[in-house]
Amino acid sequence: MKIRLRMILKKLYGLLQTIFKVSSIQSVITLSFTAVTVLSLIFVSLTLYGTFSDNAEKNAAASTQQIMDQVNLNLNSYLKGMMEISDLIRSNLNEKTFKNRDNLINLLQVTSQIRKDIVAMAVYSDTGTLLFSSPSGSYNSNFHAAEQGWFKSTIQRPVDYIFVSPHVQRLYMNNRPWVVSLCRSVTFYENNKPVTWITMVDMNFSKIEQLCSQVSLGKRGYLYIVDQAGNIIYHPQQQIVYAGLKSENITEALSRDPGSYFDDFQGERRIMSVEKINFTNWKMVGISYVDELVPNKRNLSNFVIYILFFGIAFEILASMFISSKISQPIKRLEKQMKRVENGDFDINLEVYGEDEVKRLSKAFNLMVARIRQLMNQIISEQEAKRKSEFKALQAQINPHFLYNTLDSIVWMNENRNYEGVTTMVSALAKLFRVSISKGSEIINVSDEIGHAASYLTIQKIRYKDKFDFHIETQPEALGQKTLKLLLQPIIENAIYHGINQLQEKGEIEIAVAVEEGNIVYRVTDNGYGIKPDLLSTILDQEPTSTHGGGVGLKNVNERIKLCYGSEYGLEIISELDEGTSVFIRIPLNDSGSGGRYENIK
Repeated sequence: MKIRLRMILKKLYGLLQTIFKVSSIQSVITLSFTAVTVLSLIFVSLTLYGTFSDNAEKNAAASTQQIMDQVNLNLNSYLKGMMEISDLIRSNLNEKTFKNRDNLINLLQVTSQIRKDIVAMAVYSDTGTLLFSSPSGSYNSNFHAAEQGWFKSTIQRPVDYIFVSPHVQRLYMNNRPWVVSLCRSVTFYENNKPVTWITMVDMNFSKIEQLCSQVSLGKRGYLYIVDQAGNIIYHPQQQIVYAGLKSENITEALSRDPGSYFDDFQGERRIMSVEKINFTNWKMVGISYVDELVPNKRNLSNFVIYILFFGIAFEILASMFISSKISQPIKRLEKQMKRVENGDFDINLEVYGEDEVKRLSKAFNLMVARIRQLMNQIISEQEAKRKSEFKALQAQINPHFLYNTLDSIVWMNENRNYEGVTTMVSALAKLFRVSISKGSEIINVSDEIGHAASYLTIQKIRYKDKFDFHIETQPEALGQKTLKLLLQPIIENAIYHGINQLQEKGEIEIAVAVEEGNIVYRVTDNGYGIKPDLLSTILDQEPTSTHGGGVGLKNVNERIKLCYGSEYGLEIISELDEGTSVFIRIPLNDSGSGGRYENIK
């Protein structure tokens, strides 16, 4: 039922999807009517079907349970008869039996004549010697009772009734009937000494088979009996089971308490009814198939499917007719709007049709024109804003460079250090050559490293060798493209705020490498470091000093994010009295050459 409903709903969905592609307004109207009607039909149908199906299955389970109860009652009566015979024999076993054995033999013979289903009755000593039996016959000399499992169990459990699973009797020669045995021990005193005898009653197994085989649980239903070890006592297809051509879920049955359960076994839904047979450790299991016990269930499912199919088909046709009449004027407008949906804003709809369509067409033309105007305006404004912000950030840095460099040159000239002036002017020329870069903001990494080296040369002379610097480059990084003037503000910040106050000689290390698809610069100094409270906000605060700490770090970070995106920028790691490392991360834009690291001093 559920599989058929899924198929119907799948086909319905495909049909509605086709309608939806024809006309959006028409599909909305059709889908609205269809959805309400279909959902209502499905809900009512599934509710009725589910209620009927559940009740039918419960009734079938109850009916199966009643049949099982009746079979169990008959089996209990049969087994109780065996127990009564065993008790009768047991009650006549005493010390008088030794003196008059004929009475016991007569009792066994009379009982055999009354109960035709009794195959044999026997009494054994505690050593396994046959003392009495009925009927008489040629005994099997190869049969040793004391070696049998039932004999040992009876000795160990003298009070219990020991029911032995169906087996072939081997007491007599040339006679091998299939029997069920009941064994029990009795102890009495002979000359003040305890004597233990074992009684055994063999009942014809065909009686149990007859009681079970007469049960009808549908065309394919059946019942079987198993003992507590999972051995099959009775099964209508026992030979097929032993041959491995049929299997049973015996483990599941043994784990269940008495009652009825639904299970799915080998792809079929079944009702498994479990009954415990009194006086034994046996369980009777009834198997019935739901599709047989509930024949009307299939008819009901077919009826529900037919109602759903015709109801939905009629409702869809009616909805399509009504929605087509309502949406026909809009469909002409929808075809032209497809162009706008695909991103074409250079369009001017022709205004014609009914009043509502005309008003929609005019409004749409105005809307498209306004959108086109606003898009052009936004593009222009964003481009202008980007250029102005970029230039403004650049402008904050360039005057700062020039001021510090000229200040150093004046200082050396006053001290008549003309050689230093020459070196610094030469470095300044290289500095501005990179800064200008023919108006380009993107330069090679090698030029950025050269620019940093020139700046460090100038500052080292200005600070009278107060610090040394070391530059380490990865050759494959030198040929890549980078935003210019990234390193100088960071170096300036390291000198003014990290090394300037040191008593000993400072160290500045600069490195550049390609890491995981990015270009990574590292500027490290051995200065005093940055306080934790300042470190957490240094990239967000506005400049608070006349040196590079405020202008450099914040503006370099803003320039990188503006040019490459928010995932790139600066990362600062600093420890007080240990030093500071600033990492600059930008994306890889060009392939470089490979090789080992090179050092520049």
